[in-house]
Amino acid sequence: MKIKKVLCMVLCAMLALSLVACGGTPSGGDEEANKIVIFQQKTEIYDQLVELAKVYQEETGVEVEVWPIAGDDYYQNLKTYMTSESGPTVFTLNSASEMEEMKGYLADIGDVEVLGKIQDSLLKVMDGKTVGIPMTAEGFGIVYNKDMVDPAAISTMDGLISFIETSGANGINGLGLSQEDYFLMGQILNFPFAVQDDPVGFCRKLYNGEVNLADVAEFQDFAKLMVAIRENQVNPVEVTYDGNCGDFATGKSAAIHQGNWCYSMFSSYEIDFDMDLAGVPVGGNTAISVGIPSYWFVNGDASEAEQQLGKDFLNWLYGSETGADYLMNKFGFLPVVDGMTSEKLDPISASLADAIAEGNVIDWTFNTEWPVSFITTNLQPLAEEFFTTDMSEADFLAKLTEAFVTAANG
Repeated sequence: MKIKKVLCMVLCAMLALSLVACGGTPSGGDEEANKIVIFQQKTEIYDQLVELAKVYQEETGVEVEVWPIAGDDYYQNLKTYMTSESGPTVFTLNSASEMEEMKGYLADIGDVEVLGKIQDSLLKVMDGKTVGIPMTAEGFGIVYNKDMVDPAAISTMDGLISFIETSGANGINGLGLSQEDYFLMGQILNFPFAVQDDPVGFCRKLYNGEVNLADVAEFQDFAKLMVAIRENQVNPVEVTYDGNCGDFATGKSAAIHQGNWCYSMFSSYEIDFDMDLAGVPVGGNTAISVGIPSYWFVNGDASEAEQQLGKDFLNWLYGSETGADYLMNKFGFLPVVDGMTSEKLDPISASLADAIAEGNVIDWTFNTEWPVSFITTNLQPLAEEFFTTDMSEADFLAKLTEAFVTAANG
């Protein structure tokens, strides 16, 4: 019996050793590692990413494993992997709260060569370290029909308001909005915040009760614009997103406030005009509002060798011709690297890409600095009240100020 017991113990120990040898985790490999693991949440590019992994291995000899998304909760799965020390080498995150929570796992990638070709404003920096590379970019502003709108005429707030008034008199929506929370007032309200000299500091002062939006010129502009929309066209609380895009496609609206994602809505229409994208001219602004939906990160818990392999992969993905071909033509991403181009961009995305290349962009302050759920919980009811009453500009800005203070301190 003793001999059997000893043999059993030996066999168990050997089995455990073999499992460790065969199943080394991505975040705990040795210094001779020659494999990386990628985990990201965009299911629509999974097959193309697997194909790219094979190409990368052929070119570099480094094995790349792409994990599929199991279920809908990518972030919860990622956290589980990380806390069990079996996390991927390269992964993605898309919200400020996720990045803050995962900050301890984000490696410093400041020495990646391709970063020198990406605008600083598009990189993710935390605690003075560059930790994230933008997957792609999205942007929003005034999408306008070039047959119906002279861009110079809407480049100032007075000009834009005059255009809305004239259009309304002719039975046309000058600048269409729609009833959904982000599209009614959530995204367009980003402009007066993002054009401040220090948007983050401005938000902090607002939340602390040190700023009254009624005293800020850019918000005065914004309130005037909202009144012009309310008084001169179809009430946006009665318009759906689909209807707003349809009105633009059929010429019932000369312009709409939307992002590059809306172009897919036009596929069921025969568009016979050219379109372009302009910024909302609060305070004389001309820039487009641009944000990064997701960033790539390297696992800071991985070994130094694995971290280097992860950084090498990202440098190749955004710095090589092969990587650019996949990003632009197979993933359908917007270029974020200087000199990277795509011939397959739709007109709105092409305008956005030009704005990025020229540096004519402002941040998504609403996505990073506003209180959590502010748009849905606090702003949407106020916006609906504004568009269904005769609320004055002064009352609107007073209530908007109060809403931010309440949400930030509640």
